[in-house]
Amino acid sequence: MSETTRTSAPPHDVTLAELAARHGLSVSGARPSLPRYVRQLWGRRHFIVAFSQAKLMAQYSQAKLGQLWQVFTPLLNAFVYFLIFGLVMGGRDNMKNDEYIPFLVTGIFVFTFTQASVISGVKSISGNLGLVRALHFPRASLPISFSLQQLQQLLYSMVVLAVVMIGFQHYPRFSWVMIVPVLALQLVFNTGLAMIFARMGSNTPDLTQLMPFILRTWMYGSGVIFPLRYKIEGTDAPSWLIDVLEANPALVFIDLMRYSLMDGAYADGIPQVTWVYAVAWAAVIGIGGFVYFWKAEEQYGRG
Repeated sequence: MSETTRTSAPPHDVTLAELAARHGLSVSGARPSLPRYVRQLWGRRHFIVAFSQAKLMAQYSQAKLGQLWQVFTPLLNAFVYFLIFGLVMGGRDNMKNDEYIPFLVTGIFVFTFTQASVISGVKSISGNLGLVRALHFPRASLPISFSLQQLQQLLYSMVVLAVVMIGFQHYPRFSWVMIVPVLALQLVFNTGLAMIFARMGSNTPDLTQLMPFILRTWMYGSGVIFPLRYKIEGTDAPSWLIDVLEANPALVFIDLMRYSLMDGAYADGIPQVTWVYAVAWAAVIGIGGFVYFWKAEEQYGRG
């Protein structure tokens, strides 16, 4: 061995990590601190918005009706559920059409917002591995972008929902203003949920196949199609089941939206605890989901 080789070798008591730090080297793709990660996301806010808009425009680019399917899809779902559950199975619970149809359409639109956010979140990392491996950016940008995409799609649907409300004599009133905080809280909740499933889906791609069954079960247990709470109260179900039902986040956001839009949706007014549940779910799932996703930041796109 030459003299040059011997002198360039590191001392035996110095680790490679210490030697790298001494020369200003750092781990490629290492997870930043949480405050720094938030700053990185804020610095890429324009990319997040532009990416969500591009995905929205490309979603129905191959269809002849194009972006009109953003409205037709939930409306067709509502029609099918009205036909099967409202007419054939009598799930309206003595509600007249001018009450049941706005009730049903609101439930479908609001739940679809959460459902689509979760499904797109599951695939946000595993379905964009080329982008994840090619570029260095905070990976949370992807599930956040997909949640924003679903919010933009819901806003198109809200125009149709307003027409449905007016068509069935639920005219605009001051409570319609509450739509804004309801959607803001639901967006935070959906984004946190999307990030939780984005991390899970990055390790288990088969989760994509399982999620439709889980979400369908969640929908049937969330009063989307019929007034589930009143049906349970008329049975011998234990009181704790009703309490659990009222805390269901999907039902919480649907109830708040129905109360905001529909005259007489709840004769006694919406319980204040429903707002408490909405804020709590948004905070716990939104913040918890973000931290849960951030903890695996350096693992995405590897393997």
